[in-house]
Amino acid sequence: MKFTISKQVFLDGLRQVASVVSSKTTLPILSNVKIEAENGQVRFTATDLDVCITGVVPANVLREGTVTLPAKKLVSIISELPEAEVQVDVNQRNQATVECGRSQFKLNGLPADEFPELPSFEQATVYQVEQNMLRDCIRRTEYAISTDTTRYVLNGISLSFRNGKMTLVATDGRRLALAETALEFPEEQQLDAILPTKAVGELRRLLDEVGTVTIRFTRNQAAFEINDTLLISKLIDGNYPNYRQVIPTDCKESIELPCGELLETVRRVSLLSVDKSTNIKLNFRENELEVASSAEGVGEAHESMTITYSGRPLSISFNPDFFMAPLKTMAGDTVITLNLIDEMSPGVLKIGDEFLYVLMPMRSPN
Repeated sequence: MKFTISKQVFLDGLRQVASVVSSKTTLPILSNVKIEAENGQVRFTATDLDVCITGVVPANVLREGTVTLPAKKLVSIISELPEAEVQVDVNQRNQATVECGRSQFKLNGLPADEFPELPSFEQATVYQVEQNMLRDCIRRTEYAISTDTTRYVLNGISLSFRNGKMTLVATDGRRLALAETALEFPEEQQLDAILPTKAVGELRRLLDEVGTVTIRFTRNQAAFEINDTLLISKLIDGNYPNYRQVIPTDCKESIELPCGELLETVRRVSLLSVDKSTNIKLNFRENELEVASSAEGVGEAHESMTITYSGRPLSISFNPDFFMAPLKTMAGDTVITLNLIDEMSPGVLKIGDEFLYVLMPMRSPN
């Protein structure tokens, strides 16, 4: 195998896939990136057996072939090369010579036939989704994914296609984020799946502002075709909890709040937080919201916002990081609705019918 390629194109192609390579693996081949050169392009593939990414970049292919080379080491080498053309020449012993300017490196590879084969998606259920739509839904939910490995079905995002809607849900038991959007697909293609955390992060990274993503599902795997890149992931085996039953269906007070101002106010007031037990208290009075916090031995903070509110005086406390998490994913001029029942019931942040966030209150020390 022999090809020449722009340094930056080479590096971009490698970085697109190398992030899934695990530094801890008992199989040496999984530390490598598979490189295939043919028909004027080079294809890179990397996997940890749970998640796989493959991408294509243009190159001047002088001799077709395939090899696998140490992924992290190759990225390090290419990133340090000067901005010039890179030549890669692989001999029959799977040893690659990488040359750029006056630099030359030799890397020992492994045979490509030892690399895991990509799964087939011939009998898959297929959906077409706008990239920016899916990316926004992921951004609005992924922070609520559970990190508790004993609750493995919560270690990912629930992705469902039902009743003409695509719905993404994540929860860790203390909060729940749901993003929903209308999507056209045949009625018989209703489906529920759980996409694991690592795949969620890689998918968000790959999604763009424009274009569509083709999604294919089999019983235990999903494939996302994004431009010239393919992401394949195993699905989490199990049933996601019935999250609808924890979403409050009634509220006593419904308050509209400006996202940007609310986020900045909570961020400032929460500067006194010293650990995860510290909370912020929202005190609602006529046409005013006071945000307050205190930390024993540190001090206290208060800041008021002018709002439209005519309900009864009401106070409720939340974890500040959890409260700010959804606000950080929204534009500053977004108006959100906070639905409250009382001081001890979950609060619900909403944007129309497209997003909701259920957050359990904390016990206030005051």
